[in-house]
Amino acid sequence: MSLISKIIKIAIKLTPSALIIWVGNFVLKGIAQLTEFSFDLDSRKVHVQTRLYGEVDTIDVWLEDFAVVTDGETYEFMIKQAKSDRPWLTNILALVVGKAWKIPAIPQLAPYLGLVAELLQAEQIVDVAGESEESPLLPVIDQG
Repeated sequence: MSLISKIIKIAIKLTPSALIIWVGNFVLKGIAQLTEFSFDLDSRKVHVQTRLYGEVDTIDVWLEDFAVVTDGETYEFMIKQAKSDRPWLTNILALVVGKAWKIPAIPQLAPYLGLVAELLQAEQIVDVAGESEESPLLPVIDQG
């Protein structure tokens, strides 16, 4: 891992959730209110709680085991697990889980995609024989 990605990981860990919630609420004004946010880059877990504008109840969403993978030329985003406290939203998330979503090549962002891929690279699994392989990204659908 490069020095720059190590510094970025530290900065992400030190960024207070309250700051992210404040910025999120500024961007989502009139659409939704972000009430909770947690992001753990090491364990690849995100939890977001939001209240849609005009609604009383909040909606929770959990993402786990997400990664950016590359073949050297193109980049794709993958999510292994995603669920919500709302069955309809869990069903929608099941449509994107386990699939590779191509990240569009935007010229202004192209120089940074390698760094993002390094920060969010797929975890390696070491089997009993000592060989490593990329973590299988299979959907886990919660129907309950």
